Amino acid sequence: MALPIFASDALSSVAYAPQELLMILLIGGLSFLTLAPWIAAGVVLLLVVVVLSYRQLIRAYPSGGGDYEVASKNIGEVAGVVVAAALLVDYVLTVAVSVASGVDNIISAIPGLNPWRVEIAVGFVVLIILVNLRGVREASLLFAIPTYVFIGSVAIMIIVGLVRVALGDSPVAISAGYTARAESFTNAAMVLLVLRAFSSGCSALTGVEAVSNGVPAFRKPKIRNAQTTLTMMGTIAAFLFVGLVALALFAHVQYAENPCAQLTGFDCASPQQSLMAQLAGATFGDGSIPFFIIQAATACVLLLAANTAFNGFPLLGAVLARDGYAPKALNTRGDRLVFSNGLILLGIGAITILVVFQANLTTLIQLYIIGVFVSFSLGQIGMVRHWRRLLRELREEGHSETAARGTYAEARKGLVINSAGAVMTVLVLTIVTITKFTHGAWLVFLAIPVLALLMIGVHRYYRDVDAEISVTDTPHFGARGDVAIIMVSRLQKPVLKAIDYALAARHETTLAVHVDTDKDASHQLAKEWEQHAIPVPLNILESPYRTYAAPIAGFIKKYRSTHGPSVVTVYLPQYIVGHWWETVLHNRRARRMAQQLMMVHGVTITLVPWLLDSSEVIYGRRSRTMPGQERRGIPATAATPRRATRPAGPPEAESDRPTP
Repeated sequence: MALPIFASDALSSVAYAPQELLMILLIGGLSFLTLAPWIAAGVVLLLVVVVLSYRQLIRAYPSGGGDYEVASKNIGEVAGVVVAAALLVDYVLTVAVSVASGVDNIISAIPGLNPWRVEIAVGFVVLIILVNLRGVREASLLFAIPTYVFIGSVAIMIIVGLVRVALGDSPVAISAGYTARAESFTNAAMVLLVLRAFSSGCSALTGVEAVSNGVPAFRKPKIRNAQTTLTMMGTIAAFLFVGLVALALFAHVQYAENPCAQLTGFDCASPQQSLMAQLAGATFGDGSIPFFIIQAATACVLLLAANTAFNGFPLLGAVLARDGYAPKALNTRGDRLVFSNGLILLGIGAITILVVFQANLTTLIQLYIIGVFVSFSLGQIGMVRHWRRLLRELREEGHSETAARGTYAEARKGLVINSAGAVMTVLVLTIVTITKFTHGAWLVFLAIPVLALLMIGVHRYYRDVDAEISVTDTPHFGARGDVAIIMVSRLQKPVLKAIDYALAARHETTLAVHVDTDKDASHQLAKEWEQHAIPVPLNILESPYRTYAAPIAGFIKKYRSTHGPSVVTVYLPQYIVGHWWETVLHNRRARRMAQQLMMVHGVTITLVPWLLDSSEVIYGRRSRTMPGQERRGIPATAATPRRATRPAGPPEAESDRPTP
């Protein structure tokens, strides 16, 4: 059950890796396709080395930190942050590439959907976001069915196709009759073309690191089970990759980057079928039941691969937030116990990329795997340093090779394997950089260092803030005086409620303050204040420039200079509304004043909410008797509910009612 959960990304990549490999080679003409077996062999060799390397990583670091933990502990902060940035970028591109490939296979089965390619891709991303925000738990069975259907159907297709080849009845792809227009190349350009095809084929390695990141989720023995799952994933991925490349060559599949320009006889009015669709059609027949099963299984497993990124990105974001390299909001769980901020951020990034690049798989592939091999390379270099440090510590502690033979052997074995992995992944990263840089990969090379610098900046900021607010050995207490200031615009219920709250808090001094921006309104307020005998003195502040916060700040400063360093609490009445459009109709002055008064030394802000009738949309309540009316001797008849909002029963006590 662990295989489909952790390996859907790696296994789904075989749906587009052979296609991209053959597409690049076709630029040089049909003769270049004869190099496909050798390039595929190179990709498989690299896959074997990477799988063996990650088996060592799982044994050494079973905590689930993966390349980020390895690079941080063995190379340093910068390397760890670069790995984290590369993985975050790769998660976004995984969603974009997987969804684009899934939509491509759907359109290959139903060509009429081609005009809505981008809309369908965006719709799938939105659907995945909503499902994950709902907190639907990953069920092994849910992942297992489409993944094993995909593995089984593709394996059957490969076996049936190769048996037909052996019997002399080779499948023939729909594109076999096209004539490819080859471009002329110099020797150097030919080498670059072959290396570019190899780098595109290396996209089959994406997702290999997922198992090392999920070791804590395995049953005991965790390390052995994780290593077994990784080995199974690598074996299946290698078989499917080699089988699809071989079957594509036997069926004479021609998949072009620009089919209208490269393939003579291609109907430009219809979309180009994916390699999977061409092989399924050639083996079982277009429109057959196996054809649709393979296309459906391929699309499903690709969407599951996208969903895997929606599990990995928020978790990595939460780890980075806990380490202080990302905003704290990424470590906040929603009401469904998922890291909803990370989910939404990943979804927005993936949708943006899909829209900008029009869900074009070929274009997106050029951006892909850069981040993968950056993390691969730094992770393997970190493992080399880990094993070398372990061997050095064994020697320094005086452990003889005879007594600690097993430990020495394990360290040397890991050093050899991870050294080979480091050399090969760095070499492939160099190849990928050279061959993909001018084809759009420069965007990724720009994004990774920028993101890494931002993360280091965030970490420095949190560090400085922690140092600034940390408790010292000589804290000073003893502010003298306690003053409450109630802000008054007009004499209304919200103001009376704020006065009541301030009086109930029993401050040493309670004052009401009105900022005079309209002489007539100020005179009317003073008159009403005296008429209603409000038990709080009213102070009217002049404001010739019709500002609010500045006169209040000046009043507070003057009061504290006269009466000493008092603690000042400012009460601000605020409307609570139920409709979004009501926020436009109110000036929201309370929040603006709160933000400005927070900058005044020695001031705390208390927002006193007043629920308008429309707030029933949110809280299910209507206007009711004001709190404190009974204490002031006012009959409780001023504001009765216009309709019952709760079943009839004994009246609730004033202290039992929720604060409005």
